[in-house]
Amino acid sequence: MKTPIMESRMAHPNTTSNDSPNSSTGKILTGIIFLLGIGAFVYFDLGQYLSLDSLKANRDLLLSYTESHYALAVTVFILVYILQTTFSFPGGAILTLTGGFLFGSVMGTFFVNIGATAGATLAFLAARYLLRDWVERKFGDRLGAIQSGFAQNAFSYLMTLRLIPAFPFFLVNLVSGLTRVNLGTYVLATSLGIIPGSFVFAFAGRQLGSINSLSEIASPPVLLAFTLLGLLALMPVAYRKWTNKNPQSEQS
Repeated sequence: MKTPIMESRMAHPNTTSNDSPNSSTGKILTGIIFLLGIGAFVYFDLGQYLSLDSLKANRDLLLSYTESHYALAVTVFILVYILQTTFSFPGGAILTLTGGFLFGSVMGTFFVNIGATAGATLAFLAARYLLRDWVERKFGDRLGAIQSGFAQNAFSYLMTLRLIPAFPFFLVNLVSGLTRVNLGTYVLATSLGIIPGSFVFAFAGRQLGSINSLSEIASPPVLLAFTLLGLLALMPVAYRKWTNKNPQSEQS
């Protein structure tokens, strides 16, 4: 009987168990980079800055800096988002809120899309060429459903996972690298699929960032932002109910 890990290995006929010296060196260097990144995140307690309280506390400073150094602020924001996504650090939602808060709903969504897509692509490439064994050991028991979905229609399935986050974003990035989906399909499906969720959070960030007093919390734009966030949170539940009612949809 074939296990998900065996199937994923068969999906890459060019992959062998005997790694070349260059491949082994690349894996070691990648592991060191990831460990350094995680260590720096923990040592400097960078998570404290990726919170709504921190965003509100530095509201005026961030807005002033962005207005004075717009291009630099955009560049730094995108680079931080790429690092956060590549290393799967917590704080993606807060960063998206920050993007909307600083740059507006539309431009914030655009900059988030660039950073998230680039970071997801780097994680995908790392999983495909350098972290395969680790991903299979760590998430081997969760690969079966995703592998099966990719085998049916990679673009459609990946779009579904991005639009309706039935699986964690970082896990989809890593597991996608173990499938036969080509890089172009992965990048396009990821970029398109994350637009709705990114816009909802960016829109909410724009509204929350404009609050100066408690009385403004009940304003129509802010209430709409919270409504959209609530609907987005219900999407995985609706997706599971829909798939349970349509068991044959996976076979079509």
